[in-house]
Amino acid sequence: MGKFFTRLVSMVAVSTIAVGLVAVPQASAATTGINPPEWTQTYNGPQRYAGVHVTPSVPIRMSDGTVLRADVYRPADRSGRASTDRNPVIVNMTPYNKLISMIAAAATNVPGLSQPVIDFFAGINLSGTPISGTEQLLKVAKGGLMSSFAVDPKLVRSGYTQIVVDVRGTGTSQGKWDVFGNREQKDTLEVLDWARKRSYSNGELGMSGYSYSAINQLQAAAKRPLGLKAIFPAAPMTDIVADVVAPGSGYGAGFLALWLFAVNGAKMVPDLPSLLRGQFDVKWLQDRINNPAVFVPEFLQGLGARSTDELTGRTRELVSLKSAYRQALTTDAAKIQVPTFVVGGWQDLFTNMEWRTLDQLSGLPNSKKKLLMSAGQHMTNGWDTLGRPGQPPAWGVLQRAWFDKWIKGVDNGIDRYAPATSHQQGGTWVQSESFPRPGQVHRRMYLTPRRSGTSPTSVADGSLSATGPKRKAKWTVAPGVTTLCSGDTNRDQIGFLSPFDMCSKDNRIAERGALTFTSAPARKATSINGPINLHVRTQVDAKDGFYAAVVSDVAPDGTSRVITTGSMTVSIRNQLDKTLTGYAPNGDVVDPHYSLDAFKRSLVKPGAKQYLDIGTLGTDALLKPGHRLRVSVYAFNAPRAVSFGPISHDSQLKPEHVLLDPSEPSWLQVPSDRPIG
Repeated sequence: MGKFFTRLVSMVAVSTIAVGLVAVPQASAATTGINPPEWTQTYNGPQRYAGVHVTPSVPIRMSDGTVLRADVYRPADRSGRASTDRNPVIVNMTPYNKLISMIAAAATNVPGLSQPVIDFFAGINLSGTPISGTEQLLKVAKGGLMSSFAVDPKLVRSGYTQIVVDVRGTGTSQGKWDVFGNREQKDTLEVLDWARKRSYSNGELGMSGYSYSAINQLQAAAKRPLGLKAIFPAAPMTDIVADVVAPGSGYGAGFLALWLFAVNGAKMVPDLPSLLRGQFDVKWLQDRINNPAVFVPEFLQGLGARSTDELTGRTRELVSLKSAYRQALTTDAAKIQVPTFVVGGWQDLFTNMEWRTLDQLSGLPNSKKKLLMSAGQHMTNGWDTLGRPGQPPAWGVLQRAWFDKWIKGVDNGIDRYAPATSHQQGGTWVQSESFPRPGQVHRRMYLTPRRSGTSPTSVADGSLSATGPKRKAKWTVAPGVTTLCSGDTNRDQIGFLSPFDMCSKDNRIAERGALTFTSAPARKATSINGPINLHVRTQVDAKDGFYAAVVSDVAPDGTSRVITTGSMTVSIRNQLDKTLTGYAPNGDVVDPHYSLDAFKRSLVKPGAKQYLDIGTLGTDALLKPGHRLRVSVYAFNAPRAVSFGPISHDSQLKPEHVLLDPSEPSWLQVPSDRPIG
């Protein structure tokens, strides 16, 4: 199989070719600094083994008889013969077809060829051009995302076995896709136990992987399986409903459609290595015929149902707080006891969990939990971790150092790395002992009807002020589709819109359908980190309504760049969980947490007025002198967050209102190190 892998590497390489920051350390205990050179030297230097031996499509039988298939990557000598040594095993459970991982690993690891190509693309400078965002796509390979998503041959050659397994019902594995359910979680534990007992395993395990393969790491670690020593989840989440299915109580229809198409499409690709050996799994084909589009009916039902009475099966379970499936989709990270290094991004799909990592991993000391936040989207996370001065090392470097420390016992100092390492949007990389960082003060910025003069094309142009409004006003906003060209859509579509600066880096087209409120210019550089909450007085003309709030950094030239986002449904306003909600010292809500139970909605009478707390994703941003802060209020935020079918039916998608009143003011609660403007 060594020759097979070599041929695959060469073919993929040919097809693949065809187609300045400063850190501000704030962590007193982080004695290693932001980029210890010895970690990169160890990663890129001579390795213990000369090669990688691949055994594709290894069957793993689950306790119910279903067969999962895995590719096993073992250290090998120069001739490609697998080592007989017992080494730690790193497991990656993926729904995206392990063949993709094999191709990605091959394409990015052609000796003498891949690295120069990766370096070339990473060195392209498009600053000042209309497609400057393309740089993120060009740099992401050098940043190391592939080391987490796929297989890292350097890690294998250093003395680890990596196993990539197609989860049940996806890729080349038999069964029906269980989508993070209890059966799938049991499969993960059984695979770990199987890996621990292999002849090439020394009994010590780790887990790696990106996105889906990061989420199931946390699910498994919370169950404390025997032999698991460390995990490196890249872009994970712990509450699948709150984080992606219903972000801010909106329906994440755009990403879910893209994702379901990708997984259900990739599972139709047969097991090519087995076919080359003259083997074919008839049970796999039968399972695909019986279950061609898993979760698509549920997706469409959630979008089109007129009432909760029409919801059935897992759609009903998803929006019911106490259902068994809903419980399976929530991971109690406090139960995790193995060292955990989380990487994510401020424009990622799963920021809602990622920024909370250090708090959620409450069972671990700082030495055993780390958070690194890129400024990228889901497919461009790590574009800014190139190991340059002031930047963290590439993800592969960090992952190797993490596993070496906690699985092999190497004293490399990564336990003394800063607990939080963050690329401030608009600023530099910053390290700290916690996130949010100390020194932030929660301040009200009131919504007023006074014209700011900075947003002439929005539905209405108001101001953010340290004092409340002087007069009453009733502003109206209607559902629209201007948000299709926005930073939020780029987030939702995992970064595919990055090359189009007019949308991905400037929100003014989207703001044509919004009410905007903009601050005076910042006089000094102002740090904003943590959650931002919009406390707003609203009125709807139907039984329900849906609002979205987007916070952006407005440059002196008028460019409006999204830094965070949130949404809220009127009928769940009474589902605030006070035990999980965050409050400012004055009692203001700063981080609202809602139960998101569709069967306990509180509908209103048409014309009713109510306050809403629209929480946004935690953020880290630097407002430069002369820049302004803006909050935009929408009645829709397609495709990232639209209303569920029953909510759309009850709201009738009618125009909605924001009430500005001196006696009942609305405000934006902002955590910053100094007043803005």
